[in-house]
Amino acid sequence: MYAPFYFGVFEPGDEKVVNTMNAIKERLWVKTEVGGIARYEGDTYHKVSDHTQDIPGNPWLLCTLWLAQWYIAKAETSEELQEAIPILEWVAKRALPSGVLAEQVHPFTNQPLSVSPLTWSHAAFVTTVLEYVNKVGEIDVRPSF
Repeated sequence: MYAPFYFGVFEPGDEKVVNTMNAIKERLWVKTEVGGIARYEGDTYHKVSDHTQDIPGNPWLLCTLWLAQWYIAKAETSEELQEAIPILEWVAKRALPSGVLAEQVHPFTNQPLSVSPLTWSHAAFVTTVLEYVNKVGEIDVRPSF
């Protein structure tokens, strides 16, 4: 659902995108101490809980990073850009001591679930960090008249 802005169909600040991304955060955020975004409501892949009100599915690093990518894309100020930092930190804290990132994590224990390492999680993290760094450069270069 994040693809229409990411691939340039709509601007990140377009009302349709804003409403969609806010709905994703509201409906798919895992409401435990672990946090993160589930793939979709009722995801049964490596399901660990039937309490779908609070746990729509296990938190996926990739899906959570997509939210950060939207925060970065829509940011017009340094303050707005800071919305992405907690997500980058969230992902970094879920890396194993070796730096390996999993596909998803257990919604109660933070333990890696399923594929680990998942190259896509690593690629999304690197991409998101690069997008952040590039946006910092854009925001800092803009004149403030």
